[in-house]
Amino acid sequence: EVQLVESGGGLVQPGGSLTLSCACSGFTFSANTMSWHRQAPGKGLELVSSIHSPSGNTWYADSVKGRFTISRDNVKYTLYLQLNSLKPEDTAMYYCARGINVNPRERGQGTQVTVSS
Repeated sequence: EVQLVESGGGLVQPGGSLTLSCACSGFTFSANTMSWHRQAPGKGLELVSSIHSPSGNTWYADSVKGRFTISRDNVKYTLYLQLNSLKPEDTAMYYCARGINVNPRERGQGTQVTVSS
């Protein structure tokens, strides 16, 4: 059974930083492209970043480019997202996903990021 468990969210002031983690199990992590998505209140899911396997190539949405960094640890089966220079518009529930789309059957509980002074 595929399990994705996100953590690391919280309340942070504008300009602050957070590191999100996604602990994965139930599949061969190293063989899969992984991604982060977010959903703000009243809005749909937005692809934020992805990291390709096996190349390690990364992609970022224009809205986070230069501020967020995606990475992975294939030994620990963990995906990360470093969030820097956070803005109020980054406030959302963040989800990791196997592949570049969120599979509703695999969707975790997410981790809430709130950027507010």
